[in-house]
Amino acid sequence: MATHNSETSPTKTSPAEHSPTKTSSATTQWNFLTDMDGVLIQEDKPIDGAKDFLQELKDSGTHYMVLTNNSIFTPRDLAARLRLSGIDIPADHIWTSALATAAFLDEQNPHGTAYVVGETGLTTAIHEAGYILTDTDPDYVVLGETRTYSFEAITKAINLILKGAKFICTNPDNTGPCPEGVLPATGSVASLIMTSTGKEPYYIGKPNPMMMRSALRAMHAHSEETIMIGDRMDTDVKSGLEAGMHTFLVLSGISTVKIARQWPYRPSRIIDSVGSLVGHIDDPLSVPNSKQVTKKS
Repeated sequence: MATHNSETSPTKTSPAEHSPTKTSSATTQWNFLTDMDGVLIQEDKPIDGAKDFLQELKDSGTHYMVLTNNSIFTPRDLAARLRLSGIDIPADHIWTSALATAAFLDEQNPHGTAYVVGETGLTTAIHEAGYILTDTDPDYVVLGETRTYSFEAITKAINLILKGAKFICTNPDNTGPCPEGVLPATGSVASLIMTSTGKEPYYIGKPNPMMMRSALRAMHAHSEETIMIGDRMDTDVKSGLEAGMHTFLVLSGISTVKIARQWPYRPSRIIDSVGSLVGHIDDPLSVPNSKQVTKKS
């Protein structure tokens, strides 16, 4: 799964409660979008409360979708990975940046052509959207994550863009994990291609709110009745806010209250983990901020 650099922002503000609309929480049929790493699992182990949270969603018939910027794996692959971690989520409840990219291409230019640099998760999604994958005068060059970027493939992508192909990227993540530490991810390779072509890519994944909106459409939900749960201010909370959703920042991943205070925007709630929502699925806005919010940091 892709990882990100530490969050920084020069502007400080209080991370107190903020909601996009005056929604009556107790009478609303809520929907949930949730990030994966740092929210449901951490280093392939379930986060405390995640199993109970997901079980309550299922038992109550609540609509939900798990989001990830990862474009390497298909939803079925990710569902299998989660099962190994003790988390049971059906493949059709997983929305990847690859699926969001395929939905974008289908909406913009149905039955088009694309040259794809990426793994099975991306090529499968674009093919199933009705696209022909080709390196002959494609409409788009689509860059995603891959474990082994090919210099030949990158060179071909550069020249196709110079010949007029539009440049699309699944997500802007600069690095991903590997046994040695980190490896270049989509954003880093996109920068190389951009420098060589002078063409800036259009990024589909978080923090672009388009990914959120495509997930909402996939589960037939409205933004004002949806909670976005994530562990990052710069992607999860930002894209959730820009898509018009209520946002919950969890402290079980990369973020702390101190980090949250550095940003000029605020989540609706800051909670310890998704376990804080257990028993409150029907009325999530009744959940108070974490006690850590009131502590000096």
